[in-house]
Amino acid sequence: MKKEKYINTGIYSEVKILENEIVSFNKYDKTSTSFRVYDNGIVGVHFQQGKMTDKEGFEKAKKNLELNRQYPFELESGVRSLDKTEKLLTDEQLMKKAKSELAYLKKAHPDFTFSGNFFSNSYFEQQKNSAGMDYQVKDGHNGVSISFKHKDSKDLDDGYFSMNFRNGFSSACFRRMADNYLTNFTKILEMPDELIIMLPDWKLNGKLRDCLNAEKLALGTSLLSGKIGEKVFSENLTIYHNVTKTNIWMSTFWDADGIVHKGDRLCYIKNGKILRGYADKRIAAKYGVECTGSAYHNYRDIPNNGWVNFRISPLQKTPKEILNGRLAVLPVQFSGGGFSDTGEYAMPVQMAYLTDGEKILGRLPPFTMRSSMFDMFGKNFIGVAKYMSLWNASMMLVKMEAGKL
Repeated sequence: MKKEKYINTGIYSEVKILENEIVSFNKYDKTSTSFRVYDNGIVGVHFQQGKMTDKEGFEKAKKNLELNRQYPFELESGVRSLDKTEKLLTDEQLMKKAKSELAYLKKAHPDFTFSGNFFSNSYFEQQKNSAGMDYQVKDGHNGVSISFKHKDSKDLDDGYFSMNFRNGFSSACFRRMADNYLTNFTKILEMPDELIIMLPDWKLNGKLRDCLNAEKLALGTSLLSGKIGEKVFSENLTIYHNVTKTNIWMSTFWDADGIVHKGDRLCYIKNGKILRGYADKRIAAKYGVECTGSAYHNYRDIPNNGWVNFRISPLQKTPKEILNGRLAVLPVQFSGGGFSDTGEYAMPVQMAYLTDGEKILGRLPPFTMRSSMFDMFGKNFIGVAKYMSLWNASMMLVKMEAGKL
């Protein structure tokens, strides 16, 4: 009988801010373990929060073999570890930083009320088994998320901004972002004739990600079914699953089936051409498709298909350089819309800024941004800019249509 164990631990410290005041300090220390035993293609699983001895955990997992969870796959082997932690703030440092940055916000922008949190988060994940596998990763970051409300606003809040740092906390970066978001808030501008949306790519690629699910591709329920090997999108669009040392963020470099990609990445779309969909061992066997090592860790059951960390290959330019004199729209508050089953996209934007790609110039009236998955990543796809700390993201730029809210 073979054995395997998933382990996840996290320590999260948070300073909570409500209406310009520090109201609480919270700290969580959480350990989750999945004990798993395998016998004749069946897996028994015991999920445990908090500590438990291996003897007790595996005994409980063995009893759950009677639930008949099918997992007819061989366990993987391999030993590797990665430590991405740099400098996490102590609780004392976190509180001190929260006080100083809140004091700055109140002094520099007295017409606003601020809520949100400053936090420090550490992460450890490990998977090891009796076949000789022992993979583990450590990571952690400090961060801040701030919502703001202008004194003349009737809304609950008017927007938000956030930043993350692995190495300490840069007050200069945070204050630069805060000043950029708040200085021209009361300056109302008109919509530009050409609507270029600027957002982190992960806020727009959800439908595309869903359509690359190998099971949906095989069943014909994906908008991309039958299009593997075809050039469907822009020449500028190349998408990798990417967990290289540079790109990994609070994540494993292996999937729940124990698969590690060569070079820690796998291409799904190359210059607009669709190469493959994503499949874990179970989906690959069921439909006779390529296994892409895309199993998500399910601590309570067999792995689920869907572990992909998609990254659009960026241009080696800043947003301002890509725009080259044009202006872009940065949606800050948007909700109530999304993609339809046919890939059409419509999203009401309650608050947005006009920007030259670097400086926020003023606020825009509410509108609805419209496009489709095929246009968004096809003829209207401009590109993804390189990472800038000012935006805390690699920003995607895409043309859309503007409609009334």
